[in-house]
Amino acid sequence: MSQDIVTGIWAAHLLSVFYMTGLIWFVQVVHYPLMNRVQGAAYTEFQRAHMRRTTWVVGPIMLLEAGTAAALLYARPPFVPFSAVLLNMLLLLLIWISTAVWQVPCHGKLLQGFNEQAHRRLVATNWIRTALWTARSVLWLSLLWRVQPAAFD
Repeated sequence: MSQDIVTGIWAAHLLSVFYMTGLIWFVQVVHYPLMNRVQGAAYTEFQRAHMRRTTWVVGPIMLLEAGTAAALLYARPPFVPFSAVLLNMLLLLLIWISTAVWQVPCHGKLLQGFNEQAHRRLVATNWIRTALWTARSVLWLSLLWRVQPAAFD
């Protein structure tokens, strides 16, 4: 595989990780906490619209992120240690598990109408994904810093 393709895979992966990290922080600090402000019958439609619109913003990037993470297992720039690729993949796997085990069921419950317990659980468990995506960004930023320290001066 050409070095340009390998570098392109890595660059696409970095962009997807940084995008998702920024997005998850916005969701965690702004969006999810405000979900309890929608009251009554409007909540079910709000939750449906939230899930539909979020899919368009998150879905393609999460697929790009997963695809490029897998590709890095086979084609990585020479300055990227294999251990970093494995750690990255493990953290991403934990994000997907958290999403499936905690966040998706909370959203499913909220589709039936606002539920204080489901909302609290959603906000609390989403810190797992927030921490994991942040850890992945720190991993890649630290690697970038080691490779290109002049860029950070």
